Amino acid sequence: MKGLRTFKISILDRYIIRKFLGTFFFAILMIIVITVVFDISEKIDDFIEKKAPLQAIVFDYFLNFIPYFVSLFSALFIFISVIFFTSKMAAQTEIIAILSSGVSFRRFMYPYFIGACILALFSFVINDVIMPPANEKRIAFESKYFRNPVNYTEQNKHKQIEPGLYVYFQSFSNSAETAYKFSMERYDGDRMVSKLMSEKALWNKEKEKWTITDYYVRDIDSLGYETLSSGASIDTTINLHPSEFKRRDDKFIETLSIAQLGDYIDELKMQGADNIKFFVIEMNKRVAAPFSTFILTLIGVSLSTRKVRGGIGIHMAIGIAVSFLYILFMQFSSEFANKGNLPPVLAAWIPNIIFGIVGAFLYRLAPK
Repeated sequence: MKGLRTFKISILDRYIIRKFLGTFFFAILMIIVITVVFDISEKIDDFIEKKAPLQAIVFDYFLNFIPYFVSLFSALFIFISVIFFTSKMAAQTEIIAILSSGVSFRRFMYPYFIGACILALFSFVINDVIMPPANEKRIAFESKYFRNPVNYTEQNKHKQIEPGLYVYFQSFSNSAETAYKFSMERYDGDRMVSKLMSEKALWNKEKEKWTITDYYVRDIDSLGYETLSSGASIDTTINLHPSEFKRRDDKFIETLSIAQLGDYIDELKMQGADNIKFFVIEMNKRVAAPFSTFILTLIGVSLSTRKVRGGIGIHMAIGIAVSFLYILFMQFSSEFANKGNLPPVLAAWIPNIIFGIVGAFLYRLAPK
């Protein structure tokens, strides 16, 4: 408590925080401008061919492209920002002067972690509040103006759509919004109480219902007696929408907040889906990402406070290499979890754990 009472933000703290945040936002702004220019040159033909309105290009695509890009590369630029301005301070012997004046290395790191706390909160808000609705608009624009529509190719699909209710279809056509060789089974516990079988189920946009054609139904009572009925057409409302077959999971996941991901994972578990890991990993990565800000800041400061021959260039090269190693670890752990036996929670956190250990080691070696 004594340390907390005596701590106050000094001129040096404000100087480091200002340098940290200023370098980060300037670097992000510059790379966004460069990326937008290259993206325009790459997609301009698609925009012209599909006659995309200028207002939609600016407000539905590029304006919503910025949060996605900031989220994607914020960890990298946080690290590079720390390396850049700290190396510059070391090259100008500012850090030697600071430590020689009686400021401990631990105290010297306080403003860095204040800046990291601000950027971690910024990262969380971007990922969970701003990015999902922005991505929804951006992906809708992409689907309309330059992405090819999804072709659903999965065959013989079984799916639980609510407790005790299962559907099956042999194939599904996105263009016709029709499921072929469709059946629906309802259970009471382990006992089947009814089964509907039909040639096809067609989505009716006006009614927001499924129209089932050429069907027959088996109803089974508690004593095991069956009643058969049939008909040419019947409308039904079930927890299934054709949009589920038109979306890409890797794109759809970008439109969900952490709370929505949790609800969707519960729904997938209820349905007995086989792609749950993908969504669990993403939800945990959303939580783990802000914590990486503190770890990468620790590594960056520990690496760049020492004045070395080669100056900023050497520090920047090491910093960029470490940044890409972190991203590589994140990708590898996600793949191992998706396709192997690595727990999804561990897959999301293992890069932070490994690089946290590296950061603690580098902190011990840093000049005091």
